[in-house]
Amino acid sequence: MSDFNFLMFYAKLAGFKLLVSANRIGCEDEFSKTLHDRLLAGLDAAIDSTRHIMDLQRELLSGDDPDGMISCELQGAEEILARCRIVLLDELEIDFDTHEYRVDGGEWYNALSADCDGIEISYPTTVSVSDTEIGPLATIIRDIARETGIAISVARVVYD
Repeated sequence: MSDFNFLMFYAKLAGFKLLVSANRIGCEDEFSKTLHDRLLAGLDAAIDSTRHIMDLQRELLSGDDPDGMISCELQGAEEILARCRIVLLDELEIDFDTHEYRVDGGEWYNALSADCDGIEISYPTTVSVSDTEIGPLATIIRDIARETGIAISVARVVYD
């Protein structure tokens, strides 16, 4: 079992969730409200994962685990939480082996095109949204990333 204090982590996440909820009250446009809502959903997911880990830790401490199933599940849950990433706008996935990409978990598109001049591979890119556009949420996002280690992406997909 890791030495990481998941109770303190849970408290930090809950505090940030409260801060984001309070900050959402002052939102004047739909873009800002959407960013807040998606951040709240991401924090909820991280909180649920943390709760699950704490439940597994309690179960492991209170009972026996002869097959090691609880230990294995705990290790997996900790690894999943360690890779947690919150995407507030667009998520771009690229499969370089098949030369395909998809945006926000949608359909896969082929990045290959061919004509008499040859073959061209053209993937879209992501561009970070400026702090000015994000508004006061930018500071909160940086604080969450610094305090919890959770990566938060606020980027748009751009097609060249």
